[in-house]
Amino acid sequence: MRTVILLFSLFIATFSLTAQNKKPNVLFIAVDDLRPELGCYGQSHIKSPNIDKLAESGLTFNRAYCNIPVCGASRASILSGIRPNRNRFLNFSCWQDQDVSGIVSLPMHFKNNGYKTVSLGKIYHHPTDGQGSWSEKPWLPTGDWQGWQAYVLPESHKQIEPRPNGNGINGPSFESPDAPDHIYPDGMIAEEAIRQIQDFKSTEEPFFLAVGFMKPHLPFNAPKKYWDMYDFDEIELPENMQKPEKAPEVCMHNFGELRNYTDVPDKGPMEEDFMRKLIHGYYACVSYTDAQIGKVLNELEKQGLAENTIVILWGDHGWHLGEHNLWCKHCNFEKVLHTPLILKAPGKIKNIQTNALVEYVDVYPSLCELAGLEKPFHLQGKSFVTLAEDPNQPWKEEVYCRWIKGETMVTMSHTYTEWLNDKTGETTDRMLYNLNEDPEETINISEKKENRKLVEELSKKLRKHINNRDALIIP
Repeated sequence: MRTVILLFSLFIATFSLTAQNKKPNVLFIAVDDLRPELGCYGQSHIKSPNIDKLAESGLTFNRAYCNIPVCGASRASILSGIRPNRNRFLNFSCWQDQDVSGIVSLPMHFKNNGYKTVSLGKIYHHPTDGQGSWSEKPWLPTGDWQGWQAYVLPESHKQIEPRPNGNGINGPSFESPDAPDHIYPDGMIAEEAIRQIQDFKSTEEPFFLAVGFMKPHLPFNAPKKYWDMYDFDEIELPENMQKPEKAPEVCMHNFGELRNYTDVPDKGPMEEDFMRKLIHGYYACVSYTDAQIGKVLNELEKQGLAENTIVILWGDHGWHLGEHNLWCKHCNFEKVLHTPLILKAPGKIKNIQTNALVEYVDVYPSLCELAGLEKPFHLQGKSFVTLAEDPNQPWKEEVYCRWIKGETMVTMSHTYTEWLNDKTGETTDRMLYNLNEDPEETINISEKKENRKLVEELSKKLRKHINNRDALIIP
């Protein structure tokens, strides 16, 4: 009998050790153009129950920032762990493999350490970028990376025109068919993610599953039931629909991304009801994608994989919905730099928030630490894993973002931007906003006498960051 007990105890100990040593899986959820305007961020007017539930099971970052507010560059930066600068990761169409050739990407690092890595939907802007990152060919719902432009209504198809540069199509900015979720790419992506999770359950191999949802990116196409979740008569335009007082002209743009669509004027103002319709469509698309995220997370639970899976959800950048009379991204305002970021990790405290400043180059080293992998030498971010244990500890004093010639620093209390001359490096314009007193950035206070010392301090820090960043040679 004593022998049986001893053997049973040995079995239990061996089983426990095996369970402890089992590699954690990673579910890497990317959402295109998602603002931190969700229930878990205290914004009750948008219905996001599934993302909110994820937040309740982990850590919500209240002050997360992308390093560049455009999809291609932001994704290349987060997946490489390298900051954008004046020579790399410049715009939506950039390639990681061209700008930092030969670098070990985040999924490649997991692949090299025994993980099966799978890409579904929009992860890299170009599906063939990040060569060597994936265990199998990246999966796209329509066979075409332009799948986010999918239209299903006949009246929408009548409006479609090829874009002058040959890059995609022009069509209406929204549609709302009475149709099931899988009629659009995000519904198809969720279904494929469910199939992949079921396969992982059967093989029991560790996985890095990257699921890239395409909404709420334009056009705002979502099934009617998600539009019906919102009353158009209650949709309001933002209060600050004007250029900030004393702000330089360089901070503004013509939001050409939106004007590409056939129902949007090429220049000048839009009708108020049309703008409210766009906001309505954005809300509907957020709720549509939230529902697809819920399906994936539910399948993870159903298959018994949730307890050993790191889940990280991020939006590639913020978005304007009329603030400053701007739409889309492509600028240096806080609304387009501020992003949603949620982390759920095995063994970490649940349902907590942190106001610590984090930036997207921090994601790569954080996932390495959580998975017990060594960090590649080239990483430029700081792991935020300890924030999941002590969310109120002292952290970064500032984070850095950039767009074209504008270099931005975000501190706990301010945003500060300088635009630099390409040839001389001299500052041509600047902006400073006090986020505590003016969170909507309505008055540029960089020229006020009482802020002269603060501007000098911030400028010095920003210049030091730029010099150190640009001096670093990436092999």
